[in-house]
Amino acid sequence: MHEDTAFSPKTILVYVGSDLMGDGLIKMPFVRALRRAFPDAKITWLAGKGQTSYAHRLRHLVTDLIDEIIEDAGIGSHFSELLGKRPLADRSFDLIVDTQRRFLTTLILRRIRHQRFVSGTADFIFSSARPKRSYRKSRSMILQLLELVSLAKHGRIDGTIDPSGSGIILPTAVADTVRKIMPNKHRYIGIAPGAGTVEKCWPRERFEEVARHFFAQGFIPAFILGPDETAWQTSLQAAVPGAIFPVSMADPEIRATEPLLSIALAHACSVCIANDSGNAHIFSIAGVPLVVLFGATSPDKFAPPAKDLILVRAVDFDSQTMDAIPTDAVIKAAEDLLARGVAER
Repeated sequence: MHEDTAFSPKTILVYVGSDLMGDGLIKMPFVRALRRAFPDAKITWLAGKGQTSYAHRLRHLVTDLIDEIIEDAGIGSHFSELLGKRPLADRSFDLIVDTQRRFLTTLILRRIRHQRFVSGTADFIFSSARPKRSYRKSRSMILQLLELVSLAKHGRIDGTIDPSGSGIILPTAVADTVRKIMPNKHRYIGIAPGAGTVEKCWPRERFEEVARHFFAQGFIPAFILGPDETAWQTSLQAAVPGAIFPVSMADPEIRATEPLLSIALAHACSVCIANDSGNAHIFSIAGVPLVVLFGATSPDKFAPPAKDLILVRAVDFDSQTMDAIPTDAVIKAAEDLLARGVAER
């Protein structure tokens, strides 16, 4: 494929194996970038080997970004799919974007009728557009996906695809709720002490120390707790009497809009602090200045694409365990973001 800025597909198929909650949050910058690149196209999201969170818990995030979702399609797993009837035999697409890199799956996907096909499998050998020979694959999963958008749009990887910008329109009821819960605009420090595994969690008492520090500076700590962390509220409230717990303050019907509610809550904060977790990616979607804490996992691969981001890594303190990160380092990172003036958004 030659560089072709005039390419304007009317139909796009995006293939994923499946998307759990974390996968869907990581891929949000890719989904937003794809929609910005092709605003008039019909985008079909195909989960070939399971479900996608975009049809379930994250459906509120993609209402205006994805036009059609197909789940459990049974496409991309077996050699038998290379023979006989084509996958999606009654459909054709102007563009197919293959987000995975398994050789067999890519061969199967290429059997779906299409004009152009973009895939990073086997160093882009099956792709209609390929990067220059000097290209080196980014370690960041998000940047790898954005490079596919660049290839689809421009026929080259040129760094023009922007991962920032929320692209999220909050429902009026959610926005109104957050204004009532957090009326003092940008005088809040958002804190998400949870994560998917215990190993990715910074000690909770240190989050409490951070919260007390900023409360003494005139900020209100806003603990944003997920469903698995609601039992922490009582002890956190006792440790930080000035804190608020905004998710629990919302009506049940508003809480049901998650993660839109958490995005809106984060946007009301001056700075947010989170472990390497789904909440870190939610805060990134909100566009809030962000401190993210990393232990054994790789920030090069998993860090969210926040515009104003500081990473605090255990490896910088000669460890891969979260408890090696000192409280002062997290406080300094948050204060640095505040000092930059990024809170005036």
